[in-house]
Order: sequence, then C-alpha cells, then structure tokens
Amino acid sequence: MRALLCPASLKGVLTAREAAAALGRGARDAEADAVELPIADGGEGTADALRGALGGEWREAIVSDPLGRPVSAHWLLLDDGRAVIEAAAAIGLPLLVAEERDPLVASSRGLGELALAAFREEPRELLVGLGGSATVDGGAGVREVLRELPVRTIALYDVRTTLADAARLFGPQKGASAEGVAVLERRLAGMEELQPYAGLAGAGAAGGLGAAFAALGAELVAGASAVLDLVGFDERLRGCDLVVTGEGQVDETTAEGKAPGVVAERCVAAGVRCVVFGGRVVRELDGVETISLSGDPEVAEQDLEALGRRLAR
Repeated sequence: MRALLCPASLKGVLTAREAAAALGRGARDAEADAVELPIADGGEGTADALRGALGGEWREAIVSDPLGRPVSAHWLLLDDGRAVIEAAAAIGLPLLVAEERDPLVASSRGLGELALAAFREEPRELLVGLGGSATVDGGAGVREVLRELPVRTIALYDVRTTLADAARLFGPQKGASAEGVAVLERRLAGMEELQPYAGLAGAGAAGGLGAAFAALGAELVAGASAVLDLVGFDERLRGCDLVVTGEGQVDETTAEGKAPGVVAERCVAAGVRCVVFGGRVVRELDGVETISLSGDPEVAEQDLEALGRRLAR
C-alpha cells in the first residue's frame, strides 16, 4: 500500500509535522509505503508546511505582539527566493493569555513589522498567512507601518469571510463581548479605504487583514488550495492507494475551505480513497471516511499511530 499522510495541525496539541510523523510510524509498522506531507491553510503552520516540501531557512525578527510588547517571530525564506510570514507568529491568539484577549485593543502592527523584516531580505515574492490572529482591527496596525508592497504579495486566507461578517463570526473567540462585537462592526464599516475590497472572499480573514492587504495591492488567495499546489499535492496523489488527512475538530467549517476539506475534495475527484480524522468529529464530510479519535490530547500521538497502523493493514 502507498499512503499519503497529509494532516493539518491539531491546534494546541500537535503540529501538522508531528501528526504526520505519528501517522507515518503507525503506517510503516504495518509495512506501508508512507509519504508524509504536512499541510496548512494559511494559518499557523503554513510556513513549516512549505519548508518541509520546498526547503528554505528560518529567519527571526523582534516585532510587536498584539498588545505592543516585543516578541520574537520567525519567518521563512524559501530556497526559490520567496518569503513566507504568518500573522500567527507575530500577532497570534496563543501569544496572549485568556485575560489579555481583547480585540478592541489588539493591534496587527507586528505583522506589518514582520513584513518589513522580510522585505529587507529583498525576496522576489511575499506569501502572507493570515489565519490565527488575535486582532479585529481591519489591518489598521499593519497599515501604520506598511505604506506599499515592494514585491508581489499573496495573502493566504483560511476563511472566506467578508469584511462585514468578521467581527460577528470571530470577535467572540478573540475575547470580544456582544457589546464589543458591535463596536468592532462599526469600526470596520467606518474604514472607507477598505470598502472597495470588503466583499471579496477572505476580506474578513484575521479580523479584516484580508481587506487591508488587498487595499495595499496584495492578491487574496484561498490558503488551503494554494498550499496544496505549492507542496505538489496533486502530483504526489498519483499512484496512491490511500490518503489520510484531518485536524483537531472536523465540523461544518472543514468543508468550507480548510485544508483537510480541500484534500478530501481532490481525492474524491481523483477517485482515491481518503480518510479524514478528527480529535473530535462534529460533522462528517461527504464522500470520504471520517474517523473520530479519542479526543484526549494526552494520547493524540498514540491515537494517530494506531490509526496509521490500522489503515495500512
């Protein structure tokens, strides 16, 4: 059996690389020919997934976290001269403890500073992973430090949300109360420079960062599809008997542009068996096998090893 193992991260539990390695150990125990291909959708882990497939060197910069404090953030210079930065690395939600999370005050400035650090290396192109931010500031912080984009820039969105829906859909998970969401909605609606881009798919990603980068001249692209294309997923799919993908929770959003959902779509189209796992499964995906793990973060690695072994057999 030839198996392609391409999980996304189990957020807060395992990185995509760690999840792929666990599946691989189990599959090889059962003597399968297993290929590990960690994936992402523009959120946390995007740079790591691209480095695993394309090579490159990590760079480091000191930037502002969502509350303006200095934080060390890594970005990637690919071997082909493109640079990859992530919002999650500079202004990510996990950088704040629960009581600090407040999108009414959180700023995206650190992502702009990270972009400037990458531009100093004179890349031929910049890829920006938008997902995972703690902010809903419409990119106001980014636009304080970035007046233009000196190279072609592609902003990878992990959700198709438009600008008008950004505060309502994602403000609460970033710490906003119902009253705070109303304030954020008014703020975003009042940013006249973003309104020409407000209806674009992904404009509301990362609290309006999609619209902000579009206003600066970046191209908004669905992150999962872009990452799969960059890592050569379709080429690796040929000749496979089995594809295993998944994430921490499989629900209705998985089929709406998240990486495992796009993998499943491509497998169905190619007629290749696909198994989607979730630490927790709220809703199964159409056309593929969906498997729920134990849901216990403490044994997630063992769960994936056992799954890889069982499927390979």
